[in-house]
Amino acid sequence: MIHFAWPWLFLALPFPWFIRRFTSAVNSAEQAALKVPFLDDFSIAQSQQVTQSNKPWALWLAIFAWCLLVLACTRPQWLGEPIEQGVSGRDLMLAVDLSGSMEERDFIVNNQAVDRLTATKAVATEFLERRIGDRLGLILFGTNAYLQTPLTFDRKTVQVLLNEAFITLAGESTAIGDAIGLAVKRLQPQKADSRVLILLTDGANTAGKVSPIKAAELAAQYQLKIYTIGIGADEMTVRSFFGSRKVNPSRDLDEKTLTAIAEKTGGRYFRAKNTQELQKIYQLLDELEPVEKDTQFFRPRTELFFWPLAFGLILASLISLMRLRLS
Repeated sequence: MIHFAWPWLFLALPFPWFIRRFTSAVNSAEQAALKVPFLDDFSIAQSQQVTQSNKPWALWLAIFAWCLLVLACTRPQWLGEPIEQGVSGRDLMLAVDLSGSMEERDFIVNNQAVDRLTATKAVATEFLERRIGDRLGLILFGTNAYLQTPLTFDRKTVQVLLNEAFITLAGESTAIGDAIGLAVKRLQPQKADSRVLILLTDGANTAGKVSPIKAAELAAQYQLKIYTIGIGADEMTVRSFFGSRKVNPSRDLDEKTLTAIAEKTGGRYFRAKNTQELQKIYQLLDELEPVEKDTQFFRPRTELFFWPLAFGLILASLISLMRLRLS
């Protein structure tokens, strides 16, 4: 909808009429720099000039230009749809593993076999959508850990950047300790009632400068609660030239370390062997870390004043040019 920041400026619309109505016109003959006895000879030219300058369309053009300028002064704005604004005071960071092992296709989404990262995106996106009231951040890690999204109330941006991530974007290996350390660094300076990190991985710590346990101890000092999720099926059938055989695609998952990380920080460790279990885990996280019920609303504003201002100035310039030509 259209909104005017300074609507009282519409009172300026009749100002030109008041000036014309209550002030006397200037007699150009009285102010002439040179007086000659044969002024009557100029009466014909003067009458033509008056006729040309008093054309009705020129008057209406000036009125329209004045209205546009007054409209610009009222500062028109376009108000967008109300957006729920978070007030919970919680900072929630999501750390997602992008190492090479995440390309294992042992998950099912919409009756199709997909890799672990695709399943993570499908479930985590719904989880992020529900986190109204939290400031959200995104860390992507592999051989290195990167802050993809700083803390923000803009859930849509976090979802988009998560969906744009791809396997090995941060390297082939897994630096769990560095991901936790980066989360501590980004969350520690923030004033928040609660700091939460959800760390999702399918392997063990094979890279990085900080060990996961050491990083978890540091997180505990700064009251950062960590929920760890081990992702990957524990059994799948592999077909080859010699026939079919069952393997454990999650043999490299270090559940002991992930459990220790969660316990040291007051969180919990979860095991997700399929998409359904992963969805249940995120639903349980909603219960463990409930969102704020009282919400505020924010309406984005788009300034529109420059449109009437530009057209008003163009019309005023045209009127001035016409007066110069007639003078």
